[in-house]
Amino acid sequence: MLIGIIGAGNIGGNLTRAFRRLGHEVRVANSRGPETLADLAAETGASAVVAAEAARGADLVVVTVPQKSVPGLAGALDAAADGTVVVDTGNYYPQLRDGRIEEIEAGTPETAWVAAHLDPAGRLRWVKAFNGIAADHLLTAARPAGDAQRRGLPLAGDDAGAKAVVAELLLAMGFDPVDAGTLAESWRQQPGTPVYGLEADAEGVARALGEATPERPADFRA
Repeated sequence: MLIGIIGAGNIGGNLTRAFRRLGHEVRVANSRGPETLADLAAETGASAVVAAEAARGADLVVVTVPQKSVPGLAGALDAAADGTVVVDTGNYYPQLRDGRIEEIEAGTPETAWVAAHLDPAGRLRWVKAFNGIAADHLLTAARPAGDAQRRGLPLAGDDAGAKAVVAELLLAMGFDPVDAGTLAESWRQQPGTPVYGLEADAEGVARALGEATPERPADFRA
C-alpha cells in the first residue's frame, strides 16, 4: 500500500519504520517541513513531504498529531480520494498538553472530533487505532501468530471495510486486532479507560473494552 503519515513524533516515526519493514511505500510529513525529516527518510526509505501531499493518492493515511494541533491541519486531507481509510492515533490530554476542548469535554469521542475538523464533508473512512500502545512497543512488542505473548490492540470505526484494512495491518505487524465498535463507541479506548496502555492478549483487551465507562476520569479532564 501507499501510506501517508501526518505527524512524525514518536508514534508517527515508529509507524513509518513498522510500515516500511512490511514493504509499504510511506510518505511522512510534519509541521516543520520535509527537510527536518531527512534522517527518518534516510533510515527507512520513506519519502518526506509536506502535509498537504501526504494524503495524495494514498491507500491509507495516518493522522498522529496532538489534539491541539488538529485545527491547524485544515485542508491536509483534501487531496485524499473519497473513501480513503484514515487512522487517527490521537489522545486528548487537556492537563498536560492540549488545553480545554469543549466538544470533547462534553463527550464527543476524540476521533469523531478529529474527523469533524479534518473531514467535514464525511468523504473519508475513519478508524481509531494505535492510540493506547507505547511508541517503542510498535517495534518491540510484536509477536508471531499463536505466541502466548502476542498482544491485542483495539480499533474502532464505522466502516467494516476500513476496519478490515487496519486489522490486516495489525496482523502483519504482529498484533491481534480487537474490534472496539463504532466511532461513537471509541471512548472505550480513550486515555483513562481499562484498555488504555493495557498489555494483554485479544481476550484481555476485549474484556477491558467491556469494562469501560463513558465518563472521562478527572485526570483526563480539563
